[in-house]
Amino acid sequence: MSFVTSAFHDGGGMGARMRAYDWSTTALGLPERWPPALLTLVRVMLNSRQPMFIAWGADRTLIYNDTYAPMLGERHPAALGKPFFETWPEIQGEVGALMDRVYAGDPVHMDDLELTLHRNGYPEEAHFAFSYTPVPGDDGNIVGLFCACTETTRQVLTDRKAASERKRQRALLQQMPGFVAVLREPSHVFEYVNDAYVTVAGERDYIGRNVREVFPELAGQGFYELLDRVYATGEPYVARALPIRLVGEDHDRHLDFIYQPIRNEAGAVIGIFVGGYEVTDQIRSQAALAESESRYRTLFESIDVGFCVIELRFDEAGRAVDYRIVEANPAFERQTGANVVGRWVSDFAPNLERRWFDTYGRVAITGEPAHVEDRADVFGRWFDVRALRIGDPAEHRVAVLFTDISERKRMEDALQVLNATLALQVSERTAERDQLWTLSEDMLARANYEGMMSGVSPAWTRVLGWTEAELLSRSYATFMHPDDMGPSLAALARMSATRRATRFENRIATLDGGWKPIEWTVAPEPDGANFIAVGRDLTLTKAREAELATAQEALRQAQKMEAVGQLTGGVAHDFNNLLTVIKSSTDLLKRPNLPEERRQRYIGAISDTVDRAAKLTGQLLAFARRQALKPEVFDAGQSVATISDMVGTLSGSRIKVVTDLPDEPCFINADPSQFDTALVNMAVNARDAMDGEGTLTITVHPVPVIPPIRSHPAVRGDFVAVCIEDTGAGIAPDQIEHIFEPFFTTKDVGQGTGLGLSQVFGFAKQSGGEVRVQSTVGEGTMFVLYLPRVEASAHSPQAEPEPLVDGHGMCVLVVEDNADVGTFATQTLAELGYVTVWTTNADEALAELAKDADRFDVVFTDVVMPGMNGIDLAHRIRQDHHDLPVLLASGYSHVLAQNGTFGFELLHKPYSVEQLSRLLRKVATWQRRKRIMGR
Repeated sequence: MSFVTSAFHDGGGMGARMRAYDWSTTALGLPERWPPALLTLVRVMLNSRQPMFIAWGADRTLIYNDTYAPMLGERHPAALGKPFFETWPEIQGEVGALMDRVYAGDPVHMDDLELTLHRNGYPEEAHFAFSYTPVPGDDGNIVGLFCACTETTRQVLTDRKAASERKRQRALLQQMPGFVAVLREPSHVFEYVNDAYVTVAGERDYIGRNVREVFPELAGQGFYELLDRVYATGEPYVARALPIRLVGEDHDRHLDFIYQPIRNEAGAVIGIFVGGYEVTDQIRSQAALAESESRYRTLFESIDVGFCVIELRFDEAGRAVDYRIVEANPAFERQTGANVVGRWVSDFAPNLERRWFDTYGRVAITGEPAHVEDRADVFGRWFDVRALRIGDPAEHRVAVLFTDISERKRMEDALQVLNATLALQVSERTAERDQLWTLSEDMLARANYEGMMSGVSPAWTRVLGWTEAELLSRSYATFMHPDDMGPSLAALARMSATRRATRFENRIATLDGGWKPIEWTVAPEPDGANFIAVGRDLTLTKAREAELATAQEALRQAQKMEAVGQLTGGVAHDFNNLLTVIKSSTDLLKRPNLPEERRQRYIGAISDTVDRAAKLTGQLLAFARRQALKPEVFDAGQSVATISDMVGTLSGSRIKVVTDLPDEPCFINADPSQFDTALVNMAVNARDAMDGEGTLTITVHPVPVIPPIRSHPAVRGDFVAVCIEDTGAGIAPDQIEHIFEPFFTTKDVGQGTGLGLSQVFGFAKQSGGEVRVQSTVGEGTMFVLYLPRVEASAHSPQAEPEPLVDGHGMCVLVVEDNADVGTFATQTLAELGYVTVWTTNADEALAELAKDADRFDVVFTDVVMPGMNGIDLAHRIRQDHHDLPVLLASGYSHVLAQNGTFGFELLHKPYSVEQLSRLLRKVATWQRRKRIMGR
C-alpha cells in the first residue's frame, strides 16, 4: 500500500468515496501529486470522529469526513471535490472573510457562528463552533486550511427555549395578586420581587442585596431569624396576620405569608420563596372581636399550612369533574391523612363534595383567586383555603394553600356548651392522664433543679425495684452511677439554660444492687422550677447490640480467613510455576556433554525466573505494606511526563495517551521506582480494559483533601492527585470491592497475576496516601492515587557507582543465620577479591568486633535473625564503632517497612552479584575517604 492510498485507508464511508473519486476532474489533480501535508491532513481527518473538512488551493476545494457529511444535508456527497463556496454559496458573505484571514496566515476560532443554510432545500438557522487552521506549503505561503468543527444548533435552541421558560415563569409571578419574592443563598439575597411586593414594602433597591440591607428596620422583629431557620432546616414557615413595622410608619401592618424553601435537584436548600397577602384591613376590622377569640388565635396561627398544585379535568359542558394532585408538601399528607401525589381525587376521595370542584374550576377558568372556609366531609375536617391559577391557563392548574381549622371550629362549638360540660371534661381528661401515668412502660417523673423528684410513675418500681417513697425521699443524683453523674447533671443544666428538651443516657441503680442503662428525655416546664423526665430501659437494646457486634466480628474473622486462603493459594500457584522453570533448568544443566549455547540458555532462564519471583515478592510486600521503600523527594508531574512515553509504548498505537500536568511542581516524598511501577500497573490495567483502543488520560494536580474512600472519612491536608482515566469497558459494581485484593483478576488464565492493583494499593497506603476508583460500566474507569505533597528538597540523589570488580583484600564481617545464603555470600565475596569472616548471629558478630574491630572494612548483615536483629546490631555498631560502615540485607522486615533503613544502606533479597558489588563499592568508597581524612 502506497503512502497516497494509505491516506484514504480505514476512512469509513468517505474514505471509500475518496478512493473511488476521479480527482483528475478537480483542481487538486491526481492524489499521487498531492503534497505530503495534504495527505497527512486527509489521514488525520478520515480517522477522526470529530467533524472536519479541508479547503485546499485557490478555489478552496472541499474534502471532508463521515461526521461532517450530515452537516451538508442534501448537498452530500456531491460536495466532495467541489470549491467550498460552490457548495455553500449562501454563506460566502459571512465565511468568506474568515477564510481570507486564514489564507493570510491568521488562525480563526469561534465558539458560536450563526448562519442561515439551505442544505435541505429550505432556509434554516444553524450554529457552529469551529477552528480554522492555516496550512503552509513548502515555500511558507498558505495553500489551504484545516477545520475541526461542531454543530451547536440544538444546544443554542435549547438554551434559548430555557431562557424563554424562565421569562414566562417570571411573568406568572408578576401576575399573582399577592406579593412574591425569591431569595437566594444563606444571606437571603433578593433575586426577584413582583409589583405587589413593591406596593406592600415600598420602592427600595432590592435586586442583588440581602434582606438585612434592604430592611434594616426589621432587626428585632424576628423576620431575619425566621428566614435563617427555614433555610437551615428546610421546613416551610406559614404565618397568619403577623405584625410588621416598616421604616417611617407609626403603626403595624399585618401579613399572611409563607416562607417556602427552594431546593436544587440534589435536595439541598438554595433559596426561599416568599409569598403572601397584606391583611391589615381585615385585622383592623376584627379588633372589636371578643377576648375569647384572641385566646385561640395563637393556636390557629401555629397550625401547619398545607400546599398543593392541582390539575383539573372538565367535561364537555365546561364543568370541573375531577382533579389530580400534581405536587404537595408534607403538611398536605398530615392534614388530609393520605399521600396522594400523582393520583386523581376520584380515586382516593370519590365522595368529595361538588362545591370543591366548582370553586377550583371557577379559579382555573376565570383566573380569579378564591378564599373559602368549608368542611370536607370525606376527610372529616374543616379547611381555610386560598386558591389561585398558575401556569398556562390551558393546563387548568391551580395552587391551593390551605389550613386545617377543624380544631378552631371545634373550639367555637365547644365554647357554646363549655359552662355546662366543664366539670365532665375535666374529669375525663384527668382519667386519661392517670391511665397514661399508670400503664406507661416508660419511667415518668416530675422533678426540680435542686435534685428532688415530686412524682414518679409505677414503671419506676417495675424497672428498678425501688418504692415510690424511697424514690421521692432521696436526691435523684444518688441513684446515678458515679461515672455518669457529671455528664447527666451537665445535660440537665444545659436544658435549664436553653429551655429546650434534651436527651442523654446513664446508668441507674436497681434495688438488688445492679445497674440498668436508661435513655432519658427531659423537658422544662413553663414555671422554670421543674422539669418532666421520661426514661426508657435500654437493657434489652444493649444486649441485642452486643449480640450484633459479636456476629459482625465473627463474620469479619471468616472473611479474613477466606482472604488468607485466597492469598496463600495464589502465592503457591505462582511460585510453583516459577519453581518448575528453575527445577527443569537445573536438571537439564546436570546432563553431561551439554552444549555451551544450551547451558547459557538454561542459566538465563533461571536468572529471569528469579527476577520474576523477586518482582512477585515485591508486589506482595507492597500490598502488605511490608516493603522497605527508598523514598526521595521528586516532582510527580515531571515523573509522569518522563514515563508517559513508556506508557504510550505499552498501550499501543490505537490508544491515545493524553497528559495534563500542572505548571507548578508537585513534590512528593516516595519511592520513585515504586511510583513508576504503580503508574505502569494502572496504565496496563486501563489498556486491557479498553481492548487496545481508546483514550488514556493522565492528570496531575494538587488537592486540599482526600474525599471519603471506602469506610474512611475525608482527610484534609496538602496532597497530590495522580489520575489515570480510560474509556474502556468499566468495572462491574460487584467487582469494585475486590479489585485491590491480591490475585483477584477478571483476565483469562495466564494473562495476569492479579497483583498489579494490589501493588498500587500497598504503595499508596505505605506512602501515607490513598487510592480511589470510580467506574461506569460501558463508559470507563478512573483511578486516583493520592500522595502527601511536600516542599522541594535541595538534596539530589547520588548516582549509583559501577559494580566493584576487585575487592583488593578488603575484610567483610558477614552476619547471616541462613547457611545457604551465608555460604553463597562468602563465596561471592571471595570471587570478588574480599576477605570474609562469617558469623551466624549478632552475638557472634559483636564478639568478633570486640576481638579486633579495626581489621574489618565493612559489616554485611541480614536484618531478620534470631535474637538481636540486624537493625539493632547496626545501631550497636554505629554506637561502638561509628567509623565502621554497615550494609543491610533483607527480603522482608516489618521494622524496615514501618521505619525505613535508619540511614543504613540496604540490599534487597534476592540480590545479584552486580547489586552486591555495587553497594560494597559504595560503602568501600566511604570507608576509603574516611581513612584518607584520618591520616
